[in-house]
Amino acid sequence: MSDFAIDILLILVKLGLIFAVLLTGAAYLVLAERRVLGRIQRRYGPNRVGPFGMMQPLADAVKLLTKEDFIPAQADKPIFFVAPGLAAVTALLAFAVVPFSPPITLFGREVPMVVCDLNIGVLYFLGLSSLAVYGIALGGWASNSKYALLGGIRGLAQLISYELAMGLSLVPVVLMAGSFSLTDIVLAQNPVPFALLNPVAFLVFLISTAAESKRIPFDIPEAENELVAGFHTEYSGMRFGLFFVGEYINMMILGSMITVFFLGGWIGPVLPPIVWFFAKVMAVAFVFIWMRGTLPRLRYDQLMHFGWKFLIPVSLINVIVTGALLLWLKG
Repeated sequence: MSDFAIDILLILVKLGLIFAVLLTGAAYLVLAERRVLGRIQRRYGPNRVGPFGMMQPLADAVKLLTKEDFIPAQADKPIFFVAPGLAAVTALLAFAVVPFSPPITLFGREVPMVVCDLNIGVLYFLGLSSLAVYGIALGGWASNSKYALLGGIRGLAQLISYELAMGLSLVPVVLMAGSFSLTDIVLAQNPVPFALLNPVAFLVFLISTAAESKRIPFDIPEAENELVAGFHTEYSGMRFGLFFVGEYINMMILGSMITVFFLGGWIGPVLPPIVWFFAKVMAVAFVFIWMRGTLPRLRYDQLMHFGWKFLIPVSLINVIVTGALLLWLKG
């Protein structure tokens, strides 16, 4: 085979593996969340379908696939159909630049464990996280429901607000690593992760990613006791399932980004690098689940004030201080 054919084959294999791992991981992350929340609330959680409840994700998938696919009579049907897919696809595409481990040797050549190691990987991630806003906004608007529309508008305002703080929190990471490539950022954290070198940026990014993934205490776009179910109120069947799966895939990609930017990626002793990477991602996912079982929802005004009046000023000050320290150290 030619080098070009091998490159194409390797990309297709990587994409297939990522797709399979993400969908399976998202399904079992739902199960893990239900079991952990059950323990936090002193109940069992799902434990009937299969051994220890391990077949519950399959039962949920069958239920979603066989439920009636209801479409409101006055909905904008083309946009109504596109919105759930847009929410899921943007989350999937972000994994193209995530490095899972150092390169491995395959077919007598060095193969990077990333689909595409872009030298602007940080900008690619920020761009896709911005596109995720459209799935929520369009889903809420196309449903022709006041509850869905309010949820979509809330989600639009929330995600745009917290994207600013998230982007600013990555500026110190780029300054310390000297690169926009995610692989270079991971290598720059050997032996000390950026979470220890710049804890302010780490905490701002962690809070912003929780808001970006619409997790409690930032689940204002859904707010089921106010908006029925928010922007996806009118969705049913597998269209609702795409929104649901997109949320958990998004939680995995944001956990991966926290791991890459601040926790040293695959770097760790004894265990294989890819094991370290996924262990760190699962640890971040557990923190998100723990927050959901512990914290109350913020009011909308508290949410916006916290983003604009606290996180963004703190991020700007941190950028200035980090830049000044780096100039002083190099001087």
